[in-house]
Amino acid sequence: PVLLVLDVSGQSQTAAAVARGFMMHDPAVRIGGLVLNRIGSARHEKLIREAMAPLGLPVVGAIPRTDALTLPERHLGLVQADEHGDLAARLAALADMAEAHLDLDAILALAQETATPDAPARHLPPPGARIALARDAAFSFVYAHLLAAWRAAGAEILPFSPLQDEAPDESCDACWLPGGYPELHAGRLAAAARFRDGMVRFAQTRPVHGECGGYMALGASLTDATGTAHPMLGLLGLETSFARRKMTLGYREARLLAPSPLGPVGGTVRGHEFHYATITARGADAPLADLKDGQGNAIGPEGSRRGQVTGTFFHAIAPV
Repeated sequence: PVLLVLDVSGQSQTAAAVARGFMMHDPAVRIGGLVLNRIGSARHEKLIREAMAPLGLPVVGAIPRTDALTLPERHLGLVQADEHGDLAARLAALADMAEAHLDLDAILALAQETATPDAPARHLPPPGARIALARDAAFSFVYAHLLAAWRAAGAEILPFSPLQDEAPDESCDACWLPGGYPELHAGRLAAAARFRDGMVRFAQTRPVHGECGGYMALGASLTDATGTAHPMLGLLGLETSFARRKMTLGYREARLLAPSPLGPVGGTVRGHEFHYATITARGADAPLADLKDGQGNAIGPEGSRRGQVTGTFFHAIAPV
């Protein structure tokens, strides 16, 4: 069953209509209970509960509207957990809120056992036995299941921080630059000489792959939101800009046009793309994949490859 959390600020009957819509939209999905979020007052809660009563949907919580529980956001979502100096206090406050305003016993009673699929999950194979992984505030968007699968397959992952001017470990046989916020740290990345020299040296003999923000860092330049252009690694010809923002979002199916850390030529990988970068130049690099969107519509060539360096805007989820 689904526990539905509704933002009911400024609503009463409308919130009930929305809840009814969720209940009826897909017969295969059972809404088990409802949490009212951003309640304005005791009277507001009473009105909403009265409006919900005819639905027969149990209301298992009512959370008051308060700025104290609001987490800061930026253009790709919430500010990440490791950037909060007061994270422990925030989590404690959220736990106190949950105990005070949610019927936790009722929520647990809604839960049901589920079974894992019979077919084993498919995982992207590790690109090497020892993988250098960029990991800091500029490069932090990497799927946890991807790293877990690599470790389960026997790979060792060695993190390094480009923002601390660290280079990939020379003992590694592959390098992975995840997504993140290089646009917020472009000046520091451009000035990180050891990182830049180490990446160029590494790419001469071993595969390097970048996803989204990592792809942009592998490119020739990145223009930040103020219009300032910063030189990137120059391992690919891609040039991107945040001065002219354009949101790109959606699931992707990629047929690989060349062998890469994502798989063999002709292989197909599913992924997800979400960014606000505008491509201002692609250089002369060949594309890495032919893309379709989540509905199977052709998007066309995407990504870049040059020597052993590859990059894509989509984050790989799993092979098809």
